[in-house]
Amino acid sequence: MSTLDKSMALTGQPPAALSRFQKLAVIIGLSGLFIVLLAGFNVNFPNKGIWLIISITAIFIGVFWFTKEAYAQKLKGIKNDGVWFKSISSKGLWAWITGITLTGFYIVLYFFPEFLGLVKNGSNTGIISLFDPLSRLLSGNPASQWFVYGSLYTIAILAFGIKFIWKYRHNRYEKIRTISVMFFQTAFAFIIPEIMARLNGNLPYYDLKNVWPLNYYNFERYRVNAFIDSGDIGMAMLIFGILSVFVISPILTYKYGKRWYCSWVCGCGGLAETAGDSFRQLSDKKLSAWKVERWVVHSVVVFVTLMTTAVIYSYLGNDTSKYWLTKNTFLIGVALLLTLVFVLVMVFKREQFQKDALYGAIGYFTIIMALIGFHYLSGDG
Repeated sequence: MSTLDKSMALTGQPPAALSRFQKLAVIIGLSGLFIVLLAGFNVNFPNKGIWLIISITAIFIGVFWFTKEAYAQKLKGIKNDGVWFKSISSKGLWAWITGITLTGFYIVLYFFPEFLGLVKNGSNTGIISLFDPLSRLLSGNPASQWFVYGSLYTIAILAFGIKFIWKYRHNRYEKIRTISVMFFQTAFAFIIPEIMARLNGNLPYYDLKNVWPLNYYNFERYRVNAFIDSGDIGMAMLIFGILSVFVISPILTYKYGKRWYCSWVCGCGGLAETAGDSFRQLSDKKLSAWKVERWVVHSVVVFVTLMTTAVIYSYLGNDTSKYWLTKNTFLIGVALLLTLVFVLVMVFKREQFQKDALYGAIGYFTIIMALIGFHYLSGDG
């Protein structure tokens, strides 16, 4: 019978040998991953749907069982669980192997999907064919490399979310927040977009939880045209995208800060909070690192703002009989909106800005307005 671990050491303890049940859990979990690996080597499984179910079920059973054995007997409080001593979480050999493997996977995913089994004019093979039954069930279409990626991403958030909930089961806030990111990833990013594609084949793929500035591409000409051509549901999605930029995000961000999205909704934040929990100690804690990160983040927001403006501007025209919103009217509207936001921030949030952030806000605002003014006054279009 296991005894309660009463250690409160903040640095954690060297990893102990796995228990008999943990070893069994590892075997079960790895067997699920092994099925995916075999599919990657073009092993042709009969009844792929059944094998996919077996694979996913084995992964979740392994994770749940291992996590229960690891945390069930521990007291509430911060537990680092020997992360400073483990190879994978202390820049050791396994960390390098994992990093190289994931980087290689992303390279293949983006540039060489045929190596994963994608066949444009024929039946898929490899890993992608293993996920064909699930894709056909949800959208009616064969799987693509992006569907496989979305499936694996969702599985990762759910599996590591289970681990995170077990570890922080004494903290109500962490449990609810983790359930939230698991829900939004599974429903809004994975299942609902696929079902919408089944209901309307012309509707472009739309991750409903990806709000601007993550999806600045949402207003590109081909997507806007696709939304309009998809009828009422397409227009509803387009209106939702606009509301998420100008209504939903500003109100929630003003009330709760960026954590409402980054920690409760965003898939990137969801994976960072779950799978990344054991790697927090590796981030740079120096003030200089935080300043660089802040400037980089805000620079990206400025870039996305300019790109979004440019994308929408390129879609519009100057013929008032065709466009109720012309190019010049749009630029004036953007300038007025940004001015309003800047003034409100300077009036109500000025005291919360550090000196460099205040100078940055003024500088960025000046740059954006100058570019918009220059383009407007140049008489283009």
